[in-house]
Amino acid sequence: MSDVYQDSVALHKKFQGKIEIHSRMPVTSKAELALAYSPGVAEPCRVIQKDPEAAYDLTLKGRTVAVISDGTAVLGLGDIGAVAGLPVMEGKALLLKEFGGVDAIPLVLNTKDAGEIIKIVTALSPTFAGINLEDISAPRCFEIEEALQEIGIPVFHDDQHGTAIVVTAALRNAAKVVGKRYEDLHVVIVGAGAAGLAVGKMLLGLECTSASCTRLVEIPAVADVILVDSKGAVAPQRTDLNSYKKAFSEFSNHAQKQGSLADVMAGADVVIGLSRPGLITTEMIQSMAAQPMVFALANPTPEIMPEAAKAAGAAVVATGRSDYPNQINNVLVFPGIFRAVIDGRLRKITMHMKLIAAESLAALVPEPTAELIVPDPFMPGLAEKLSQSILDQLK
Repeated sequence: MSDVYQDSVALHKKFQGKIEIHSRMPVTSKAELALAYSPGVAEPCRVIQKDPEAAYDLTLKGRTVAVISDGTAVLGLGDIGAVAGLPVMEGKALLLKEFGGVDAIPLVLNTKDAGEIIKIVTALSPTFAGINLEDISAPRCFEIEEALQEIGIPVFHDDQHGTAIVVTAALRNAAKVVGKRYEDLHVVIVGAGAAGLAVGKMLLGLECTSASCTRLVEIPAVADVILVDSKGAVAPQRTDLNSYKKAFSEFSNHAQKQGSLADVMAGADVVIGLSRPGLITTEMIQSMAAQPMVFALANPTPEIMPEAAKAAGAAVVATGRSDYPNQINNVLVFPGIFRAVIDGRLRKITMHMKLIAAESLAALVPEPTAELIVPDPFMPGLAEKLSQSILDQLK
């Protein structure tokens, strides 16, 4: 049997990474050299000096994003450091190109200091049309993204918002499968890191900063979300919450339930795992409401295996794995988001845009079933469809 891990190492070694740089402009004569570089290149510089916006037309800035990480929260590997995280950032750049036609440059930073990362990304921003933050641990990732929202180009933390968009789309379709209204769903999320908090915010229609959250009434929302971290249910009465969990708690867990995951899953319609293997048991699923929906998204080993979840009565099961139906994979979203950034020259990615992406993604499965609640990542034109939906509704 093939070993996917060793095969991957062999393939990475064969190609010495996954991406390379190609020249777009020919330089095969002195005349072409004079246009590409000295003396001709002086004029594009003068044009951009007078009008910085011209850089979008005259340089790679108009079609290139940066994939930036400090390697502190890599996949299921945790804090493995910047250089060890480089294969993942290269992979993200590859997916942006292959699925969205977007050029991307991976950059790993040898610092964990949030303030320093903010300064570095700000200083790099003139080169790029957008920034994709990746695999930065919570709660620093919230502080970093929040501080970078006004640098003049979109900054998107895919671990948060890409995950939230795909989960929201999948849950809308899953609710249709089991015959429940999305707005009536009671949801439990296990895992209160970047992804867990972002999913909870989107499901409740919240726009949040470190200090507070605001309910966006125009956004459809589920009935309630209970977030569960390593110490139990997140509720306002807890005194050990960081500022991000505290702000979220004011709009969630309406009954202020306390206790373990098992305690709060009783009677819930949905459980979403964004944590680690083995946290969800068959008994917990059996305690849920009729037709329970189980999204066990830890990778590579989910909180409960799909076979066990189905045997316990789960009506719809999703994982983060490609070898089961209903893979909740961010590649469904982030290429389309950055395609919109490039095509629309967007300066910020808003909650409204994320909602459009979620609605559009769900609509690409017009007749969802228990085995099909999100599109296949290889659906032709997927990124272009999402990008066009975002740009059309911004007009």
